[in-house]
Amino acid sequence: MHSPFVRATRHASDHSNSVHPRLREKPDTHITVNRRQRRNILFVTSEYSDLIKVGGLGDVSSALPKALFAFHDVRVLIPGYTAVLNSPHPITLIAELPAYADLPACQLGEMKMSEGPIIYVLLCPQLFERDGNPYTDANGKDWSDNHIRFARLGLTAAQIAHTKNLLNWLPAIVHANDWPTALAPAYMKWQGIQTPSVFTIHNLAHQGLFDIQCATELGLPQEALNMESMEFYGKISFLKAGLVYANHITTVSKNYAREITLPEQGCGLHGLLKRKYEQGLLTGIVNGIDDSWQPHLDPHLIESFGARQWNRKHANTRYVEKLFGLPHTNGPLFAVVSRLAHQKGLDLTLSVAKTILRAGGRLVVMGTGELRIEAELKRLAHQYPKQIGVYIGFNEAEARRIFAGSDFLLMPSRFEPCGLSQMYAQSFGSLPIAHRTGGLADTIEDGVSGFLFEGANPEAYRKAVIRALKVFKHPNLLSAMRCRAMLSPRFWQESVKPYDNLYRLLLKKKNVILGNWGSST
Repeated sequence: MHSPFVRATRHASDHSNSVHPRLREKPDTHITVNRRQRRNILFVTSEYSDLIKVGGLGDVSSALPKALFAFHDVRVLIPGYTAVLNSPHPITLIAELPAYADLPACQLGEMKMSEGPIIYVLLCPQLFERDGNPYTDANGKDWSDNHIRFARLGLTAAQIAHTKNLLNWLPAIVHANDWPTALAPAYMKWQGIQTPSVFTIHNLAHQGLFDIQCATELGLPQEALNMESMEFYGKISFLKAGLVYANHITTVSKNYAREITLPEQGCGLHGLLKRKYEQGLLTGIVNGIDDSWQPHLDPHLIESFGARQWNRKHANTRYVEKLFGLPHTNGPLFAVVSRLAHQKGLDLTLSVAKTILRAGGRLVVMGTGELRIEAELKRLAHQYPKQIGVYIGFNEAEARRIFAGSDFLLMPSRFEPCGLSQMYAQSFGSLPIAHRTGGLADTIEDGVSGFLFEGANPEAYRKAVIRALKVFKHPNLLSAMRCRAMLSPRFWQESVKPYDNLYRLLLKKKNVILGNWGSST
């Protein structure tokens, strides 16, 4: 089978007839990088919240490269979904990428936004320009060609890493994220590309499993089909490829990094992950939140506020009450801002809701997800219209006001790799009540910046809610906990440091001389 790299070329005038109709052609100019100060980092993702978002991956994939961009020449590679092409940012065609096996030839575009990294857009209309979200159609069914779509994304990352002639820019590190990008380290390894790669697990439960017969379509070598590579119980696992072939694995909290080495949370990959952990090749790095989550700066809030300015915080409470049609009372306001799914423990919240109501509390819910859970929440809101409000959907501005206006945030997730909502809530002075798992255990100090309970069961959850209700009755203690919570979240300026240290370590292992970031791999 021919190499997927030999014909990858920068875009030139002889390709002008194939220019995407929404694009403009770019003159062949050389990009100058201060190599002594900045490394070249290619960040590969299937979501970027400024352009397309399904979940927390989109938030992290936008915030982390932006934070790293202050120090390094970070560039983001993302598929050219319809939503990306319809954004107001122009895309310039810069390269042609050859076909490989059943992965079609594509083009590469460049998007420059008002701030932050350059975005490389993988242009392939037959793969990415369609209705639905990045992974499913309008009915929520997985696209039948997802293996082709995201293998093409991983291959593109490898092609970019292969030769400087493609873009006049060569990454020193390729950083892939979750199963849709997991073939990037694999294709790099199979083609002998020495550029170090990092693979970040945002959620191990999503593995990208496909029929093993797809191997020929993807141009996988025979070695990929054995148990030590991509094979996983008779299928091929994209995520496992990332784990096997990346130089280093990270996940999004220290506690989750430990949990996934155990059978309960390891999703069948705990043996492999335990070996990586013991070898020092699996690291947990807690996500940060971006600077916009500061209550004294957020323009979305009804009133901005700082620590101990609770009257100003309560202006947001009154707004939320009106938004959900709840009468004002002196009782606590509990909130859920979440995907409405079994993993998130919404059934557990339904089981403890009456404990909240009997104590004079109110509950507001914003989110969308499983139809059964949506129906149960709406039924409960209909039963208790003066104490429970439910909004099926999501609106970020209103979500921010809910975080700011609530007293407590409910997060009884059965597992939670990191979680962002608990940090959003803490920053806005709302105390999270959460199951002690994953990143929730790393970011909440029990009885200080929130409440944790052991075991995802209604009784343990109920006891934590009762503890919170008792604290609410003691204003000084409540105020102290709110102040401590507001100091707890890590912002991305702090969270990028471990990534920078990891990049340096990987480059040293590859005998790259420090200060020569731009051209060495």
